Order: sequence, then C-alpha cells, then structure tokens
Amino acid sequence: MDRFEQTANLTSDILDGDYPKELAHYPIMHQQPIHWGEMDAFNHLNNVVYYRYAESARIGYLQALGMFDGSMVTVLAQSSCQYLRPVTYPDTLLLGVRCQRLGTTSIVMEYSYYSTAQKAIVATAEAVIVRLESNGKDKLPWTEAERERLFALEEKVGHIPKT
Repeated sequence: MDRFEQTANLTSDILDGDYPKELAHYPIMHQQPIHWGEMDAFNHLNNVVYYRYAESARIGYLQALGMFDGSMVTVLAQSSCQYLRPVTYPDTLLLGVRCQRLGTTSIVMEYSYYSTAQKAIVATAEAVIVRLESNGKDKLPWTEAERERLFALEEKVGHIPKT
C-alpha cells in the first residue's frame, strides 16, 4: 500500500468509506480534529490555526510524493485563506490538498477545508512554495521524476495541475 492509499484509507475510516463530493478531485486528505484550545474569544476556530492545518496537509502531500525526507528546502512565499463559515469545537476537518500549478521551482498548493460536523466546505486556501538549493538562497528546479510522481498522484483523482 503506497502513502496515497494509506492517507485515503485513514480518511475513509472517518466517513465510513464515503468522501465528500466537494473533495473528490483532491488526491490527499488530511484529517484534523479541532481542539478546544484552538478557539478564539468568539468561540470559533482562530484564524491562524487554518494556516497550521494547511502546513500539516502540505507536508502530507509532499510525503505522499516521497519528497519530504528532510533534504528538501522549501520556503513559503505566499499564503491566503478565505473563511466561509465559522468552525467550532467539537469538529473534525478534512483538508483536501492538491497542486494547482507546478512551476519550474515553485508549486501553488490549493486547500479545501471540509467540516464533518457541518457537512460543508468552511474555508479555502492557497499557498505558493518555492524550492531552494541546500544553501537556502538559490532556486532549485523540480526533477523530472518528481514532476512525474506529482502528475501521477493528481491523475488518480482526475485533476491536472497547470504548468
């Protein structure tokens, strides 16, 4: 069983084998329970927590591709999040993550946050990641093998990233 299948099986256990149709074209699902301490003064999920969740989902995506072994240096160049509905405790979010666009040295990641309590997308997000040489200064292109793995993963759910 590959890492994609392991992640898919983990998610399907929560949903009794059914993925939300809103996440059908996301190859990786990250399961994230909401913790009480992540609530803000208005009793909903603090806005900064969404960025932490996206980071965890992004790492899961790179792990599924075999590209997060500690040797890769990446920098978060840009990120944004659109909050569509408040999320409260208790809940579990499913974060669908996929590659929106693969550049020469960058990747634009797209996220959808699905609330299992509300049965709806509660937020969407985007992040631009740039790959760097080990010196942390010079950009490093994705290898042909990495590009092929990424496109094969996305193809499993019928998604084709832009280039």
